[in-house]
Amino acid sequence: MRQKVMIPKEVDNIIFRPIGIIHSPYKTKEETPCQGYRSHEEGEVEVFEEFEEGLADLDGFSHIILLYLFHKSDSYSLKVKPFLDDSLRGLFATRHPGRPNPIGLSVVKLLSRRKNILRIAETDILDGTPLLDIKPYIPQFDQREKVEVGWLEGKRINFPERSCRH
Repeated sequence: MRQKVMIPKEVDNIIFRPIGIIHSPYKTKEETPCQGYRSHEEGEVEVFEEFEEGLADLDGFSHIILLYLFHKSDSYSLKVKPFLDDSLRGLFATRHPGRPNPIGLSVVKLLSRRKNILRIAETDILDGTPLLDIKPYIPQFDQREKVEVGWLEGKRINFPERSCRH
């Protein structure tokens, strides 16, 4: 039997404030690629000037992790049909953008930094997306060995660049 979970008063209404805006050539959800490593497009991350000091030392990294808001996602379902499958799957076993907390994550290549502007490549993010956070990609921390991929096991993961079906 499930117990009702009580959310502590301190976290029952979490508010995030964007630290910047992500600019990309993708103007619609339909043209945005599903995974950035397949994208050849470049973009810019405009970090608001008040946060520019926090970008110090970032330009030594080849890749960064961007956390952002799926700002065009207006609903969610706990069962979705992912672009790599024709079966309904649990939302949290997919990377579908329609989520209760529409937070996106992308690993992008960092090309350069000029003041508060980061030039990036391998982008899969919709133009105008609010940026929540930036973290350096560190292979020793972020890669794992002996990984299992659940329902994706045996699936051919060679897919067209723009075929998400979301």
